[in-house]
Amino acid sequence: MRAGLLTRLPQAEWQDRERQHHERVARFAEPYLERRSHGARHPVEDFLFTYYTQKPGQLMRWHPGAAVVLTGPAALERVGWKYYATDDDGVRVDARRFAAERREAIDFARLILARTAARPAQFGCFGLHEWAMAYRSAVNGVRHEYLQLRLGADGTDGVVDSARIRCTHFDAFRFYTPEAVPLNEYAPTRRTQRDLEQPGCLHANMDLYKWAYKLTPLLPSEIVMDCFELSWRIRTMDMRASPYDLADWGYTPIAIETAEGKAEYVQLQRGFAEESQALRTRLLGLLDAALDTP
Repeated sequence: MRAGLLTRLPQAEWQDRERQHHERVARFAEPYLERRSHGARHPVEDFLFTYYTQKPGQLMRWHPGAAVVLTGPAALERVGWKYYATDDDGVRVDARRFAAERREAIDFARLILARTAARPAQFGCFGLHEWAMAYRSAVNGVRHEYLQLRLGADGTDGVVDSARIRCTHFDAFRFYTPEAVPLNEYAPTRRTQRDLEQPGCLHANMDLYKWAYKLTPLLPSEIVMDCFELSWRIRTMDMRASPYDLADWGYTPIAIETAEGKAEYVQLQRGFAEESQALRTRLLGLLDAALDTP
């Protein structure tokens, strides 16, 4: 988007987009909030609301992104929202203020997105990070204590002992049991995150949601939800390939301890890698355009 080019949305138009966003979020958030009110848990569907820092109420707020002016009386409600400012005939995101106050977050997100996009995807991990988190559970206990191990403790340990574990993602590696840490071919740290993340990694691809919401309200909510929904589907695959028995939740396992399971895992992993690369390109393009906003 060229600097100086602003789009003005009439109230009826932007409120319709806002309504559509609320409906899109509610499909995921309302069941989670209902479960939480009763103290119930779901191993797949709770993850994006409990692991990541953005809460359902924050996700529910619709933002048009930079370079969009919301017109009409209803827009004035946003004057009190962080990083919003009045325009000649409406309200819009104050992109300059966001860039000045969140420069470190912007630079890190751009670095991670660009470097990950530039690397070749690796498809040899077979989701063993989740197994490494449950390794030697007889000693360490099971991370998800309300779930049963599909192959039992000894069977889970056997899969890990016979595998080549090549996880490149720090935020998966940091949950390994102590006995599993030296079995990983890499030793990812927060400092080396920018050098190791690659587009075949399920967790790096789920994290597109994190980078998108950390750039809110600079980016439009539509792409935040595109990232959220991709992460939701990846989480489903991730847990199907995990050592846990999710039959009670209606999930069939991807048995990565078998040749057939490995093949299924890689096929799905490749598809998610392609989707994620397209989203990375969009995120970087939207970020650059937002930062060009006057």
